[in-house]
Amino acid sequence: MKDNARALRHRLAGACEIVLAAIAGSLLFAMMTLTFVDVVLRYFFDSPITGGFEVTEMMMAVLIFAGLPLVSRHNEHVTIDAFDRFFSFAARRALHVLIHLVCAAALGGMAWLLWRKAAGFAEIGDVTQTLKFAIAPFVYLMALLTLATAVVHVAAAFGDPPVERAGTDSGVAPL
Repeated sequence: MKDNARALRHRLAGACEIVLAAIAGSLLFAMMTLTFVDVVLRYFFDSPITGGFEVTEMMMAVLIFAGLPLVSRHNEHVTIDAFDRFFSFAARRALHVLIHLVCAAALGGMAWLLWRKAAGFAEIGDVTQTLKFAIAPFVYLMALLTLATAVVHVAAAFGDPPVERAGTDSGVAPL
């Protein structure tokens, strides 16, 4: 039963990762295309895309927040492991758990603040200046993606211990 639950969590996490990666990749491609077309229209036809900057801003925000769970799930954050060799594996494991729980708490707090901010935007009906896009849905999405990242850190804290990598004394690859 425990193995079935673990396999289900693994499949669900893999599916979420595929969706987030597809969203991030699509947004990056769309931003690149929009910028290219905007530059061509601006310099050759003196007619930039109206609101192109606003659309790019919104896509960038979603791209960044969609990438957070992916980076956290693969433990690809910038780390400094200069002192790891002075600690035993048990101490590094305890530090690993503590760091992930602190990150989860901080991200949970950020998600709550973002949710409150989105509610404020929704209440006053705040929109972008040129295209009049509602801002609240984007901030709600950012809050949900931040909360998803917090969940990833909780799962990492209670998941398998960090793996020792060849050629290093720690569970983190050297910079």
